[in-house]
Amino acid sequence: MTKRILLLDTGKEWGGGTNSMIELLKRLDHGRQLQSAASFDCARDTEFWAECYNPTEAGSRRDGTGERSTSRLLSYRAADAELHATTQMAFWLAPGESSAGRPALNHEVLSHHLLTKRVRIGYKHLAHVIEFQITFTVPQGEHHTYAQFEALTGYMPAEFEQFWIFLPATGQLKALDDGPGEQPFPVVFSTTRGNHAMGVYSPDQPSAGYRHAGYGRFRFPQQQVVKWNCVFRVRDAQGIAPRDYAYRVFVAVGTLDDVRHALAALHAEFAKRAE
Repeated sequence: MTKRILLLDTGKEWGGGTNSMIELLKRLDHGRQLQSAASFDCARDTEFWAECYNPTEAGSRRDGTGERSTSRLLSYRAADAELHATTQMAFWLAPGESSAGRPALNHEVLSHHLLTKRVRIGYKHLAHVIEFQITFTVPQGEHHTYAQFEALTGYMPAEFEQFWIFLPATGQLKALDDGPGEQPFPVVFSTTRGNHAMGVYSPDQPSAGYRHAGYGRFRFPQQQVVKWNCVFRVRDAQGIAPRDYAYRVFVAVGTLDDVRHALAALHAEFAKRAE
């Protein structure tokens, strides 16, 4: 693998979300970051719309392109190649706002949902891999029957126009159409020549009952941005338990071949553990 320096930029103005990683990310507002978010149904039997009750790490839609976040960074520590942070997440929509004509279901701008994360650059011998340990804390006093945890999402420049899936059975990549939406294989985005790429993998996929989903891809031509995500879901007719929901996610960066090798190594390690 070629050697490159990897730099992350974060801070309290982004609620602890990562807003720059060399030039692999396209930060436009407090939604388009490398960050985490969650969505809940408020136990309603109407159409589920993720943004209507949507605690978001980096802040709210109203924060726009500003340097301040409605999310509250409760703790933050960075040393060497590791970052620890806990964030009280803002709702994406403020009370009275709507998304695609669907009104916000929250009555406050700041949620009681916490996000705790540990981020480490490098994993064992894989210098091109970033390890994320992400914990969503669902508070007492709320009633939901469906939870959607976007453990990690990344918004990237439109130059990362090639979408791929990693096939664990062969260790190879296969071209992926624009979708949009989720499918079950780790996704990789690359430039046309393959000299820059980013891919995502989680040993915790898939969620129970959702084996055909988990890794999403989206292209937004008007905004000149592309998005990938790693999503987990919990459904319980009796109610989503107020507790911690923890997920482990790995992001690989480098050339397209660097990323393929990293995903193959990660899959080999965790598949062996599962045997």
